[in-house]
Amino acid sequence: MKNQTDYQRYFLAIIPPEPIFSEAHQLKEYFKEQYNSKASLNSPPHITLHMPFLWKEKKENVLLEKLKTFSLAQSAFGLHLQNYKAFPPRVIYIDVLPNQSLFLFQKKLERFCKVEFQLFNANRLDQAYHPHLTLAFRDLKKDQFPLAWREFESKKYDQSFTVKEMAVLKHDGTAWKVLSMCGLKEPTL
Repeated sequence: MKNQTDYQRYFLAIIPPEPIFSEAHQLKEYFKEQYNSKASLNSPPHITLHMPFLWKEKKENVLLEKLKTFSLAQSAFGLHLQNYKAFPPRVIYIDVLPNQSLFLFQKKLERFCKVEFQLFNANRLDQAYHPHLTLAFRDLKKDQFPLAWREFESKKYDQSFTVKEMAVLKHDGTAWKVLSMCGLKEPTL
């Protein structure tokens, strides 16, 4: 049996660059102020690549070294964020348009984590990968969701960026913090 005190929680994500990072953070703050939904503020704006997992903290350097090696073998790619979508009755997010490069990167990463670290994306066994940037989630009250969704369902959002790195996030007991950034290789022309 695992001694939970030896383990920390980590997850892997894409952190968008400025100005998208600040725009998303401001929207999270807006949901906190207007709809009392603040749980999404426990992590920086991000697009999840691998769900949270437990890892021995004393082996953190092994985790980071292997992830950095993996990332350097992957090419940077573009992402397009467009408009708002929802997972009723609690989640509102900025949508990530379907992108073959992102799906291939995520699949390779998932396979790598399974082989190298014996990690499994347990929450995804019955769901396809659905990239998104969460603004409001689990603490958005069911009676507040229709009001918030009515406000955002027809709003426009349109930003693109190049994914040049992957973030390794670690939970500090209160919130998720970026532990390390793993750079991707520049695409060859």
